[in-house]
Amino acid sequence: MIIDEQLTSILNKVIFHIGKNPFTLKSLIVLVVSLIALYLITSIIRKILVKRVFPRYKIDIGKAESFATIIRYIIVIIGLMVIMKNSGIDISSFGILFGALGIGIGFGLQSISNNFISGIIILFERPVKIGDRIEVDGIAGNIVNISARATTILTNDNISIIIPNADIVNSKVINWSLNDNIVRFNYSVSVSYKEDPQCIKKILLEIVDECDAVLKDPPPNVLLEEFADSSLNFNLQVWTNEYSTQPKVLKSILYYTIFEKFRQLNIEIPFPQRDLHFISETEKPEKVIEE
Repeated sequence: MIIDEQLTSILNKVIFHIGKNPFTLKSLIVLVVSLIALYLITSIIRKILVKRVFPRYKIDIGKAESFATIIRYIIVIIGLMVIMKNSGIDISSFGILFGALGIGIGFGLQSISNNFISGIIILFERPVKIGDRIEVDGIAGNIVNISARATTILTNDNISIIIPNADIVNSKVINWSLNDNIVRFNYSVSVSYKEDPQCIKKILLEIVDECDAVLKDPPPNVLLEEFADSSLNFNLQVWTNEYSTQPKVLKSILYYTIFEKFRQLNIEIPFPQRDLHFISETEKPEKVIEE
């Protein structure tokens, strides 16, 4: 009985006052437990929406992640207001603090607030979404997470790169899979001038037709792009969805096959040629000495 009275006395001990309301140790414990519970519950709700609810309505993973994140933000805001009210915290007493925080955001926290607002814009406008293949400032990868402050992309080398949301909103972003995963790649092929261009075109189309990674529709194409100094330069255009995130791998597959085919048919792959002229001592012009 004495222990219960002592424990009650400790829990009801006033730590500080918020306005006219006392804030006890019990209130602090309840506040901390409530915040942890709010975080865990919203995380579970988000996972259930993404993995169970939205798939029933055939919503793709990108939209599901965006909608679930927005719903989680709304629940967190409402939950914080309820928790603060039940903890006896008068929100109006934080007016001065909120005012100072607003000034801090305007000056010192401008970058953080900018990234947060940009994250909201990304979630609502959805110029990019989770699962998209994007390229920003020469960095290419798949989006694996969009948080309030930054977007995480995973490169083909399994390296996670964190990009501030403001950079995605304000910079030029190449989205390889905004509409679908079908993309076209252009690969250069050069042959000697002694080769027949129509024959080369036919051979290249036969090669890509036998490659399972290249789509038949849209059909591939071969363009004669340039009469270079020592070669005829072709542009091999192929469509793929299997290697939309690995253009170099598809390029390697095709180049291996092209090289082997050209070797079998004795088709010459040229290399840059340079003519060097050497002047001997006897060929040097004599100096004329003027008197």
